[in-house]
Amino acid sequence: MTRLGVLGWPVAHSRSPAMHNAALAALGMSDWHYQLLPVPPTLFAETTRALGSCGFLGANVTIPHKRAALALADEASRAAREIGAANTLTFADDGTIAAENTDAPGLLAVLESISVRPAGLRTLVLGAGGSARAVVWALREAGAEVSVWNRTPERAQTLARELGVRAVRHTRAADLLVNCTPVGLHSSAGVERSATDREALNQLGMTFDQVGEYSYVVDLAYSSRPTQLLAAARAQGARTVDGLGFLLAQGAVSFELWTGRSAPLDVMRAAARAHGAPSG
Repeated sequence: MTRLGVLGWPVAHSRSPAMHNAALAALGMSDWHYQLLPVPPTLFAETTRALGSCGFLGANVTIPHKRAALALADEASRAAREIGAANTLTFADDGTIAAENTDAPGLLAVLESISVRPAGLRTLVLGAGGSARAVVWALREAGAEVSVWNRTPERAQTLARELGVRAVRHTRAADLLVNCTPVGLHSSAGVERSATDREALNQLGMTFDQVGEYSYVVDLAYSSRPTQLLAAARAQGARTVDGLGFLLAQGAVSFELWTGRSAPLDVMRAAARAHGAPSG
């Protein structure tokens, strides 16, 4: 059995197992399996180093382990090194661990799906964690003008300094808005909403009217219903991409990296959307 998984804490809300196992089944890869790997930060390094000897070929990495994953790896792609975070690990037979970041190409793929080319666009990224680093790097490399906002200004300033973009203390109008914070994340599997609907936009440093200042809005948080940010954006005519669209895009890159097979996108999309959908 070849094993894959997703490392996170918490991680019960993740739809990656449903998405990847559906893809494996569609391709007749019955001797492969993808699973949840809930690991607290204190055990991340020890647990991850042991995965290769336990039959794992690879693992995705989510909150809060993306920077730790890069630090742990024996080798890393240029993108992962420059971003300073990894969301995909591959375990070699000799025990070495290779790190990649598929969040960056995933972001560009979802923008392409709504016919957005970042070059020359004014962009605002909310957040300063591992996903935000990948998004900022991808937009910068694609020629966008990038600003970063975070509720803790010092974190935004650190990210901006390291990646050569601008930190802002207040959200501002732009062509493209990308939310990389967990505000709006919801699951019936034990992850609480990080804000009520009334509070969500305030936690992102904006009001309903301010959301109307963006032509395109991407929200990496996913839920069984539209996040408050996406609901506000759609109500005001913005073109949007939800977190499941992003999950699919970055997951497909990881799937192809590990298996050498083309990802069955329609199958993966259907599984991701069905998992956690309201019943009845």
